[in-house]
Amino acid sequence: MTDKDDYYPSSTHPPLPPTPEDDQFSCLRLLRSRRVGIATYKRLLTEHGTAQNALAALPEVARAAGASGYQVCPEGVVYAELKAAKAAGARLIAQGSANYPEILTEIDDAPPFLWGIGDTSMLSRPMISMVGARNASSLGTRMAKALARDLGAAGYVVVSGLARGVDAAAHLAALDTGTIAVQAGGVDVMYPSENTGLAESIAKQGLRLSEQPMGLQPMARHFPSRNRIISGLSRATIVVEAAAKSGSLITARDALDQGRDVLAVPGHPFDARASGCNMLLRDGATLIRSAEDVFEVLGQPAALARKKSGPALKVPAQKRSLRETAALHLQVLSRLGPSPVAEDQLIRDLQAPAAQVAPVLVDLELDGKIARRPGGLLSKVI
Repeated sequence: MTDKDDYYPSSTHPPLPPTPEDDQFSCLRLLRSRRVGIATYKRLLTEHGTAQNALAALPEVARAAGASGYQVCPEGVVYAELKAAKAAGARLIAQGSANYPEILTEIDDAPPFLWGIGDTSMLSRPMISMVGARNASSLGTRMAKALARDLGAAGYVVVSGLARGVDAAAHLAALDTGTIAVQAGGVDVMYPSENTGLAESIAKQGLRLSEQPMGLQPMARHFPSRNRIISGLSRATIVVEAAAKSGSLITARDALDQGRDVLAVPGHPFDARASGCNMLLRDGATLIRSAEDVFEVLGQPAALARKKSGPALKVPAQKRSLRETAALHLQVLSRLGPSPVAEDQLIRDLQAPAAQVAPVLVDLELDGKIARRPGGLLSKVI
């Protein structure tokens, strides 16, 4: 019996019109064909109506583009992928199907197919993404765990990339409440190998996802592509620790391009692992100290679950002139002294929106003019 017979048993009946399974097979074959990315895939379907027609036209399309001797993806390659998926317990989640996350369809380059191992119902729950440094500090991993634990307890599914450091800490803390790992390679490939145990636990209690073919070993170019799915699955991405040039900042940039919120945890200006977060805060990201700060931006998950998924309502940021910013700096410094003051009390005294005061506090802290104390207190550096 051939691989094909495993999925389409032989019959003596006359050929029937293509079934949804036949269409899905052809769509996957089209997507797996050489030089066919997501944009080309969508254009071919639009121009030719069906995947079968697109496959038939693809060699001529390639020839017109200067590629001679072009061949579409062999059927056997797709049958082998389906067989590997069956052995791994992976399910194919096609765009347009009930299990496909509606929020992901809002991005321009949404993957037409995802392979999933685990509980696909998590894709219908409110999700929040969390990324950060692979070489995270002790404080960074503690912060990631605390945020993931509290957000999970409130009803959010925590999405991350199964990498070392912040990703692993976030997944681990959210195992009992719900977590999704988006992988750069095949969904059945354990990378990095040190997170194999964690990946197996996520498959049992959460969900592993990938747009890549089964068995594909991840390469450097796959990680930026993976990052857009991490940010695309949620209304906001939290960056816990990130260097000035890092994959976490790529995810943050993807989130901004997708119209999603970017939240960042501030760090010490001398710590290179926090430089990316501090840059994001300087450029307007929302400062995050705890899950409560996240709730102020996004609301409670229970309320979100009652709403139809759609673009988040955005309040335009109020632009301040340099003169106004300098004036707010002076107001903050004039109200602070060596004795610590609660940050929320300071904001009330200033009678200014917290969203305006928070970036100013970060600026002053980075300049060494104010210091944060335990318990959410602030003091002026004398």
